[in-house]
Amino acid sequence: MVGRDEVIDLVLVALLADGHVLLEDYPGSGKTTLAKALGEAIVDDQPADEIAGFRRVQFTPDLLPADVTGVMVFDTTSSTFAFRRGPVFTHVLLADEINRTSPKVQAALLEAMAEKQVTVDNTTYKLDQLFFVIATQNPLDLAGTYPLPLSQLDRFLFKIRMSHIARDAELEVLASWRQRLEGTPSDLPRVPRGELLRARAGLRDGVVISPLIHEALVEIARRLREDRRVLQGVSTRSLVLALPALQAQALLAGRDHVVAEDLLLLAPRLFVHRLELAPGAAAGEQIVQEATLPAIELLERQTRLGARGAR
Repeated sequence: MVGRDEVIDLVLVALLADGHVLLEDYPGSGKTTLAKALGEAIVDDQPADEIAGFRRVQFTPDLLPADVTGVMVFDTTSSTFAFRRGPVFTHVLLADEINRTSPKVQAALLEAMAEKQVTVDNTTYKLDQLFFVIATQNPLDLAGTYPLPLSQLDRFLFKIRMSHIARDAELEVLASWRQRLEGTPSDLPRVPRGELLRARAGLRDGVVISPLIHEALVEIARRLREDRRVLQGVSTRSLVLALPALQAQALLAGRDHVVAEDLLLLAPRLFVHRLELAPGAAAGEQIVQEATLPAIELLERQTRLGARGAR
């Protein structure tokens, strides 16, 4: 991936935080390359599970839930039904143009994202613990789409708006197009699935979150809920999901504790897509920023007072 360092960092934060990502991007912007590269970078250390590293589902209006979760198939040799697993049984799932399918299919994916399981014919099947969704939607083409409800948007840790890459990065892509046709080199380093799961577990104990960060999150949520431009504010679940995301951001920055800078960086990614705005309201990014800055200032002031008290 060239010219997408910020997007890559946010995707890695979501992966470590056990969240999912919604990309709002233009066609041909590299979303499949990003998801496939991430899936191929993970080595399955439990081959008996037969879990694919990466699967891509093109969402269309005629798609059925069974096309995503799996279907019961009749076995003529044993005269019994057997479950044939769908593409959700993977480490990294690219849900391409997720808003082009019906709410019924969106709901099938909702169970997988929220609970890491699927239910088919009254039987529940567990997904892999590493299950990670990268979903995309086009920001311009609204014809034939089913906008995602807030209940589903709330399951995405981040919503990332992607723009076209810079001129130099685009020139680099054109200069290396032949190498890209050859596919992913086999000698690139990869990460075992088990190490990622251990990293997720260690992250929660190894990166400290001060109670002041909790207070800042609640303060941001309160300001958003009380804002007259906001019809529906952020949920408590979003605040809970924000905690491991902040820890992952601190870890990638080389710190063992969360600071105000982490919250300031991630707040727009965490909260904007969860808001339902009143007609004619300002952009969601502006509203979140106006709610975040006072909470950050209060957090920094309390941190300074706490440091003086400790001395």
